[in-house]
Amino acid sequence: MPATTTALARSGILSLARATTTNTLTKAIFNGTLLHHNASFINSSSLIIPSSPSFRHGQVRCSSHSPMGAAPPNPRKKVTINTLKAQHKKGDPITVLTAHDFPSAMVADHAGMDIVLVGDSLAMVAMGMDDTSEVLVEEMLLHCRSVARAAKSAFTIGDLPMGSYEIAPEQALGTAIRYVKEGRMQGVKLEGGKEMAPTIRKITTAGIPVLGHIGLTPQRQNALGGFRVQGKTAEAAAAILDDALALQDAGCFAMVLEAVPEEVAALITAKLDVPTIGIGAGAGCSGQVLVQTDMTGYFPPGRFLPKFVKQYGNVWAESMRAIEQYRDEVKSRRYPAPEHTYPAPKAEIEAFAKAVEKR
Repeated sequence: MPATTTALARSGILSLARATTTNTLTKAIFNGTLLHHNASFINSSSLIIPSSPSFRHGQVRCSSHSPMGAAPPNPRKKVTINTLKAQHKKGDPITVLTAHDFPSAMVADHAGMDIVLVGDSLAMVAMGMDDTSEVLVEEMLLHCRSVARAAKSAFTIGDLPMGSYEIAPEQALGTAIRYVKEGRMQGVKLEGGKEMAPTIRKITTAGIPVLGHIGLTPQRQNALGGFRVQGKTAEAAAAILDDALALQDAGCFAMVLEAVPEEVAALITAKLDVPTIGIGAGAGCSGQVLVQTDMTGYFPPGRFLPKFVKQYGNVWAESMRAIEQYRDEVKSRRYPAPEHTYPAPKAEIEAFAKAVEKR
């Protein structure tokens, strides 16, 4: 094998300049595209090179796993605060979906979500906790970083967990700054009504976008008597409107309305200059948000779903089917098949077999 190609195998970097002057094998790399999991392989010394046309950008796979960071087929412009304002002005509904790791963020981003929210619901759907009150800032930041690496077009928001912002506006700002600097988020979300206005103002004045959250606030479920619909009386609805106006005045660029009667949410939305993002609040809101795990059906049968959730898929069933088939094929030795293995020269195998016999 030429020395140039051997060096490339050691470093894992393919130089396009060298590719034009080395052997046919290396030129094939130059003309190919990104390695796909179904690619066929050519084994040349320590360098495994795919012959599939899905090998791209002259990259060499020397690892047993390929990065997931492929660009979408039709890249879109980055969503910004101005994008969201323009959407709201035109009456174009804003789509929001939660994500808690790289794959869930990537599919949300590729599917065209306007906002990807790293919600504290990940406490339950990603970490197996009983409710959102358990999750810590450090845990949220880990998930935020994973999501930020994948969400290249969507606007990204991170949920501030319980205990990270309620003590004082200065505490909230400190946490929000960490979400931007360490979590690589573009904004934060926090729960609470007019009592949180000074805190929101502190954060927005520092230049960090804030998504408010009123109506049913899950972090305060114990004070609310559980997960109950809010604003069912004229007095309660008026209190939510007061909260919404206070959050708007404090600088929120938008706010989540959760578990509020549809008519109430529509009236509040019409009274505001900023978008409302509904979850269990009807189609009269400026946009909608759902937990990705819920709407894709990535959970076992029998799990409770709130009334407002529409299940658009059944990822659990498809995952079970695939994993059970894998289990069965391993047990029956149908997997791996020859196309999933790497060949070696027959003479080398025979030489190795003789060496084994002598030991």
